Amino acid sequence: MSGHSKWASIKHKKGALDAKRGQAFTKIIKEITIAARLGGGDEEANPRLRTAILKAKGANMPKDNIERAIKKGTGGLEGVNYVQITYEAYGPGGVAILVDTLTDNKNRTAADLRNLLSKGGGNLGETGSVSYLFKRKGVISFDAEKYTEDQIIEVALDAGAEDVSTSEGTIEVLTEPEAFEAVLTACQKANFEQSMAEIAMVPEATISLDADKTARVLRLLERLDEHDDVQSVASNLEVPEGFVLEDE
Repeated sequence: MSGHSKWASIKHKKGALDAKRGQAFTKIIKEITIAARLGGGDEEANPRLRTAILKAKGANMPKDNIERAIKKGTGGLEGVNYVQITYEAYGPGGVAILVDTLTDNKNRTAADLRNLLSKGGGNLGETGSVSYLFKRKGVISFDAEKYTEDQIIEVALDAGAEDVSTSEGTIEVLTEPEAFEAVLTACQKANFEQSMAEIAMVPEATISLDADKTARVLRLLERLDEHDDVQSVASNLEVPEGFVLEDE
């Protein structure tokens, strides 16, 4: 869990610094569109859509953007037809990487990811090569400067959370996917404002590398995450406490 937490913390801080709001909106809109296409536009009857909308609201996306994305998914508006593909890969030092994508062009996305991995010292793997190392979990993060772990624990565990931990200034709540919405809602009702909330692939165990390889893996993860077709990136890298990724 700690490896995921630290990577999420690094990614969150970098995202805040870069202020890539438009790119974040694009990715969330894709997720809302495909969720609506697969399960309908009623969020009460479509858990995936409900989760995507929660993520959109957490990113302060305007209501009109959310409604347009739903209409594109249900056919109310003309839109692009996206497909979901998860790529399995290896990074420097044999780190396992999962890349979740939504794309309208599978060939383009595969070629782009292969190129990014190659430049970053990694390579694509076969289906099933690394996915068994991860479990799908609900992940909700809070700023440890705003709240204490005890405050979050009291609410989250009562609502069905699996675990709560603190790392690198972030309090992270872990849930089973089925309990994700209940735990998030309970935290919001308690006036805890999350910095991130998503269903993610979390490694069951992590691996440690030396400082050079750790930096190479983190830079590769960043470049993958910045690709327009990539919705999320997960790895089993254990980032040392206090590790700072220097600018190239």
